[in-house]
Amino acid sequence: MADTTHININSGGVVKNTYDAIVIGSGISGGWAAKELCEQGLKTLVLERGKNVVHLKDYPTATKAPWEFAHRGQMPLEVTKNNPVVSRCYAFGESTQHFFVKDNEHPYIQEKPYDWIRGYQVGGKSLLWARQTQRWSRFDFEGPARDGFGDWPIRYEDLAPWYSHVELFAGISGNRDGVETLPDGEFLPAWDMNGPEIAAQQKIMAKFKDRHVVQGRCAHLTQPKPIHIQQGRNQCQARSLCERGCPFGGYFSSNASTLPWAAKTGNLTIRPNSVVHSILYDDKKNIATGVRIIDTDTKQVTEYFAKVIFVNAACLNSNLILLNSTSNRFPKGLGNDYDVLGRYMAFHNYRGTLSAPYDGPADKYYYGRRPTQPMMPNFRNVYKQETDFLRGYMTFYGVGRGNAYPKDGEAQLGGSFKDTISEAGDWYISMMMQGETIPKASNHVRLSPDKKDTWGIPQLVTSIGYDDNDEKSMKDFLARGSEMLEAAGCKNISQSDSKQAPGLDIHEMGGIRMGKDPKTSMLNGFNQLHACKNVFVTDGASMHSTSTQNPSLTYMALTARAANYAVAELKKGNI
Repeated sequence: MADTTHININSGGVVKNTYDAIVIGSGISGGWAAKELCEQGLKTLVLERGKNVVHLKDYPTATKAPWEFAHRGQMPLEVTKNNPVVSRCYAFGESTQHFFVKDNEHPYIQEKPYDWIRGYQVGGKSLLWARQTQRWSRFDFEGPARDGFGDWPIRYEDLAPWYSHVELFAGISGNRDGVETLPDGEFLPAWDMNGPEIAAQQKIMAKFKDRHVVQGRCAHLTQPKPIHIQQGRNQCQARSLCERGCPFGGYFSSNASTLPWAAKTGNLTIRPNSVVHSILYDDKKNIATGVRIIDTDTKQVTEYFAKVIFVNAACLNSNLILLNSTSNRFPKGLGNDYDVLGRYMAFHNYRGTLSAPYDGPADKYYYGRRPTQPMMPNFRNVYKQETDFLRGYMTFYGVGRGNAYPKDGEAQLGGSFKDTISEAGDWYISMMMQGETIPKASNHVRLSPDKKDTWGIPQLVTSIGYDDNDEKSMKDFLARGSEMLEAAGCKNISQSDSKQAPGLDIHEMGGIRMGKDPKTSMLNGFNQLHACKNVFVTDGASMHSTSTQNPSLTYMALTARAANYAVAELKKGNI
């Protein structure tokens, strides 16, 4: 597909630099904001701090074989030594390193250990995400109010039609499972479980009536519909090379889907290499008027102007931008009247894992690859509080076979070694948690008073950590998960606490959260700043709580909903 976006680099005064809308960030939520705003007729500027990446053209490793890499896909020790944070990410490697931010190039201050994984390019982390897409249920939106740590300004019913809206366009595979805690959606055919996974599913559900094992839902085209073909996308080839960029458009990304679609309208301008310094605020008009950017290469400062601004820079950077957007009216950051900005940060707890040998059929194997695995929605504290910790966790598991390996004393080189490892190994099962963490005011980010980045912008300080609730939730998962593996027939079950720092889950949320009360939240029920009506935040920063489900589908739905609301308000003259 040709590059249909126009890259505007030179400044040229207020008239030339004025648009109907500005979107900060081009990742999953920014792409959706651009699509919806452009479709509604708004001349829209998308600002991206990273390089331009065009679908097909800029996926340099997408079709390379392992032997075409200098280190066969592994990273040299010197690289991992110099980049300890990003090197901990499962997707970082020789074939994908060009889509990741290197630690020393974009420093931040860890007051508490925090692994900030970033992808600065057009498309952002939509090129790198794990593509798991579940709707949140009513329990996820109602839970905080019941448990006394917050109150969402919306409920599942408000978002349900927008979930459908984004699912139909993005392409989500899954089954209609009829599970109350995991609402069904607009699905393409699901991927198959293998035989041992089905056997484990049946045994677990037979013993535990409150636990529903289903096949995972993911943003992959198993059976493309006309709307996907119109986007230039085609069927997922199950190559398991997704993080390199997909030349088939088989999974959803901004590059393959929303940005080209927005470009077709003729209303889209993308400006890459644009570090957003701050949002401009007019104290007399009581509105935001535009955005100040710094060119990554020339360091030239340029201001762009618009009637409405969407902030989709990814959670932590969205917080940074608003914190740095000071004025006489907002000396502590845009919209920050009650010292809420940057607070109530949360994430997903991935620390607990389980594994065990599995008694699968020695004469059976499975074929092909797939981008998802069986999962189980949360079953703890769903209808009422029943444990000594709040909320719960989602569970993922998989059953597989690796390569056989020589036993002690057997040759580990030569022909016999090759013969051994060419055979299938024993079956194994692994299980992991995705736990909800409770937003707290003490978990926060703020700006450094003295350290700045290459562009003169204050570095971000992260002060985010686990608490006793997270420890209890993890221990419960290890105990309940072991029970389930025993029910599946497993013995010799290994329990593990990775002790990984927050952030490595790459599900950072909060800091500019939605809420009913301006004293404890930054945004209203349409993701609109309480104190600045023409600024919307619809990425992870806007989340009031984390749920146990994956968040990206909810970011998409919130963005589409907010963008259409913003257009309606513009037409009414309210913003």
